[in-house]
Amino acid sequence: MSSEKHQKIVPYKERKDSKKIQVSTMFDTISSEYDQLNRMITFGVDLSWRKKLVHHIVSLDPETVLDVATGTGDLAIAIAASSKAKVTGLDISPGMLEVGKQKVQSQQLKHQIDMVIGDSENLSYADQCFDAATVAFGVRNFENLEIGLAEILRVLKPGGTLAILETSMPTNPILKLVYKIHGRIILPLFGKLFSRDPRAYKYLSDSAEKFPYNEKLTEVLIRVGFSKASFHPQTFGAACIYYAEK
Repeated sequence: MSSEKHQKIVPYKERKDSKKIQVSTMFDTISSEYDQLNRMITFGVDLSWRKKLVHHIVSLDPETVLDVATGTGDLAIAIAASSKAKVTGLDISPGMLEVGKQKVQSQQLKHQIDMVIGDSENLSYADQCFDAATVAFGVRNFENLEIGLAEILRVLKPGGTLAILETSMPTNPILKLVYKIHGRIILPLFGKLFSRDPRAYKYLSDSAEKFPYNEKLTEVLIRVGFSKASFHPQTFGAACIYYAEK
């Protein structure tokens, strides 16, 4: 499978270990601050993006949902709170999962959500065992995008749906400039002022800017075997929701 250029972007350029290990370490470091800073950085608009994705998934009435790169569990919790689905939240970062487990417990959703450590590119589930899968702000952290997407395809049941929420780039030249200023200056500044690991927010900015978005990502989804791949820009193109079927 092809190796995309964006996959070479890592949090700690001086280290020789894999992107996978570096991303896990990075999110462990910033896990306690991630939710609060994420709200600040996106001005809370990410909540409305997730709400649209959740509405689509819940409308399909799935019995089982796999939330890949679940982080602190926001999407898994929102799906469980709005449906009867059994949700599995999977992430490579123990630190993020621990925050997520506390949130699941406080929402009294332990009976409906399992928070598990796992590798999105080597899922430990049988073929065709989930009705739907979701990824919010996680696919750009895959070490190999196509392998990760192919693994999600494998564990989805025939007719199952994948929904992805990810950052993208506005097409309007003025908005594109504003977006780049936000990513290259404001986001790293937030990291320096408020984060225990400023490099994490430099990485998040760089990886967002280089990640294939809109039709480029739908092309990857089709290439790995999904069908009916579509993209839906949000907030002038600052983010994008993708849907695809098996």
